[in-house]
Amino acid sequence: MSTTKPAAPPAMAFADWLLLIALSVAWGGSFFFSKVAVAELPPLTIVLVRVGLAALALLPVLRLAGLALPRDRGTWAAFFGMGLLNNLIPFCLIVWGQTRIGSGLAAILNATTPLFTVLVAHVLTTEEKLTPKRLAGVLLGLAGVVVLIGPQVLGGLGGEVTAQIAILGAALSYAFAGIFGRRFRKLPPMVTATGQVSATTVMILPVVALADRPWTLPMPSGTTLLSLAGLAVLSTSLAYVLYFKLLSRVGATNTVLVTLLIPPSAMLLGHLVLGEVLSGRAWAGMALIGLGLIAIDGRLFAKLWRAVGSPGQATSS
Repeated sequence: MSTTKPAAPPAMAFADWLLLIALSVAWGGSFFFSKVAVAELPPLTIVLVRVGLAALALLPVLRLAGLALPRDRGTWAAFFGMGLLNNLIPFCLIVWGQTRIGSGLAAILNATTPLFTVLVAHVLTTEEKLTPKRLAGVLLGLAGVVVLIGPQVLGGLGGEVTAQIAILGAALSYAFAGIFGRRFRKLPPMVTATGQVSATTVMILPVVALADRPWTLPMPSGTTLLSLAGLAVLSTSLAYVLYFKLLSRVGATNTVLVTLLIPPSAMLLGHLVLGEVLSGRAWAGMALIGLGLIAIDGRLFAKLWRAVGSPGQATSS
């Protein structure tokens, strides 16, 4: 019977891969924006501005789209749970961690999210079980991130253990959020994104008021204000609409593959927009990441295996 074999995660169509790449670009900028902002503002204040501005940006767009936020307690309780796992905990840990370690090491540690997710999904779900090709693909992709950013970055491992554990904690929180967020499949992605960032804003506002007292801080520079705007509009509002759209279509273990694509997206943007030169190591790292994603997708390897294993069948068909 079919129940003896757990269902595999949904296969990704070409449009899904395009959405994943777009999400990686939107989230790729968050490390840069956060690194700029943290030079002038406390981490909790940055998180508040990020989710608060994102909510303010999404609410009118939601209205223009003819959508509305739900009013039942159950959905809002889920929004608060998602905001805790997908925003409040990881945002605070990542921004705080970046005050002590570099963006490169932070990106590598954050790229462990797919590894955590396949393990959490294997334990907590019946339809997103761990498979050898998925585990191999995730490990290949993670190796590609290390090669891309530079193995020398790993020399910083152990220097700021608490900060590194914080980033890994953020990756684990994202993994649980991916599984938790599957309950929003029936809601439009824009509604879920707006509800999530609104709930996060409500949760973090009193914490920031007590801890940072932001009204006493000096006015940030124009560069920092622009970084906060980019963080809120691009890396939060737009990113979460894409995220929840993907989550409803392809599941958690596929959606979090975006963390493997964030470093190459950031480097390619620097190459195309700023004219930065990409080294051979960077290209090798991106090739490894691509190979890992191809392994996870599985279809190309399956075709090659059939072609090699059954040449007579291939020629007769």
